[in-house]
Amino acid sequence: MSMFGDGLDKAVQKAFTRPAPKNAGPQMRYLVDKLKGTKAVAELLGMSQRQVERYVAGTAKHPRKDLAARLETEVKKRWQPQIRAKAREKAATTGGIVIDTRARLGYTAPIGSTDQDRIRHLTVALPPRHAARLFDAQEAGATDQQLKELAAEALKEVYFQDNGRRAGQLEDVRFTDIEHLEFDL
Repeated sequence: MSMFGDGLDKAVQKAFTRPAPKNAGPQMRYLVDKLKGTKAVAELLGMSQRQVERYVAGTAKHPRKDLAARLETEVKKRWQPQIRAKAREKAATTGGIVIDTRARLGYTAPIGSTDQDRIRHLTVALPPRHAARLFDAQEAGATDQQLKELAAEALKEVYFQDNGRRAGQLEDVRFTDIEHLEFDL
């Protein structure tokens, strides 16, 4: 599971103007339409082409939990691409992104400062350039670890250093033991 990638996707999905299909039949039909055929959908979901056809025809209605989850994920990935692009663009140019997290945060700093890791609950508005970096990295296929490092760097600059007004000697922010993570545009 990709905590950071999924969190970014959920933030963008809040901008949808219409709900994505909820039931297996409409979801399958949507994917068949988007991927131009039942064979591509079967390969994507790891199932037989015949079973995809049953869902499309309405003879199969209730997928197993794991298939239902994959189906929902794949539909939402493709749902309202223009709205998704506009939401990402707005966050990356004017709006920024809000990160709400409860995690163990600490930092590497000069001797004598209180750099002890501790669980903190932060809600921080990150400026557009940080939103752009996160979305660009996600689109380029960044791993969850890479997205986490970008988020830690953003928190270092915006929260710990207050955009250069304090903690100038701060070197590295540690972002571990994440209990909660949510992004909002």
